[in-house]
Amino acid sequence: MTQLLPAAPRTSASSRPLVAVTGADGFIGSHLTEELVRAGYRVRAMAIYNSQGSYGWLDQVGPEVMQHVEVQLGDVRDAGSVRALMRGAQTTYHLAALIAIPYSYVAPRSYVETNVTGTLNVLEAARELGTARVVHTSTSEVYGTARTVPIHETHPLQGQSPYSATKIGADKLAESYHLSFGLPVVTLRPFNTYGPRQSARAVIPTIISQVAAGQRDIRLGDLRPTRDFNFVTDTARAFRAVGEAGPEVLGRTLNAGSGREISVGDTVRLIAQVMGAELQVSQEDARLRPEGSEVMRLLADHRELTALTGWEPRVPLEEGLRRTAGWFTDNANLARYRVGEYTI
Repeated sequence: MTQLLPAAPRTSASSRPLVAVTGADGFIGSHLTEELVRAGYRVRAMAIYNSQGSYGWLDQVGPEVMQHVEVQLGDVRDAGSVRALMRGAQTTYHLAALIAIPYSYVAPRSYVETNVTGTLNVLEAARELGTARVVHTSTSEVYGTARTVPIHETHPLQGQSPYSATKIGADKLAESYHLSFGLPVVTLRPFNTYGPRQSARAVIPTIISQVAAGQRDIRLGDLRPTRDFNFVTDTARAFRAVGEAGPEVLGRTLNAGSGREISVGDTVRLIAQVMGAELQVSQEDARLRPEGSEVMRLLADHRELTALTGWEPRVPLEEGLRRTAGWFTDNANLARYRVGEYTI
């Protein structure tokens, strides 16, 4: 006997403006997808093709959001996948990238193919389709170790890792397409985003996941570098802000950061306080970057973004750490991580 499945609930999704997100299956991309849906958009979300049919972190997003999301399995390195994703979308948020700095030492060519060629595919599709706006994702790593602080968008770019070099290349491609072809592109340069769903290769989830698993001797790399940590919901709001802003943002590169600087060592102490744990730190050599590649200091100047869009960070570091720790201490979430193993 044939079993009839219940009909999908009717929604007003067709009345919502359509936007596209590459890298929607990732950490920031999944949070941005939630932000856009809650702001009234319909999202066509690219998740990288895999044989399991996984949508990455989108699998953890609630049905109230996903009813307004059309997931497309594809690959930003494939021009056809990118055109199909962007067709009919008024704005494309381009977040797809390889981002793990240690792995860029191992497989640099893959970073060129994804970060540079993938960006080229997005820009070319936007030209062909007449996309109204492309929001391109940069990274504070392109600045390298700060020569002056706070870091303004005019700070020199320094390729201190293959990852940062490919992101510089992608940023310059976006700039060139605006200057050469008038492509309506704006580049957002987030500083160190953290929060639920982040890979344990990043320092905050590395610390928190080890503490959540009951470890008190925390294994880390260099404790001296300083970072400007921005909670993921604030970063997602920054993306939406530049996506919705007036034409004055086009052709611009804009920093999104908290404007607060803290060392890795002091971050450990703050997390210990938030999680009520006494911690010791052991240095693990595998977690150290090669000499000359470590970015020692980052501190954002986000005044341009604020002036043009009104965006301001809302979540203080202490509150963001509490929210992140709360997510990781849920056993179902912690089980998704190989706690204590060094993830590159």
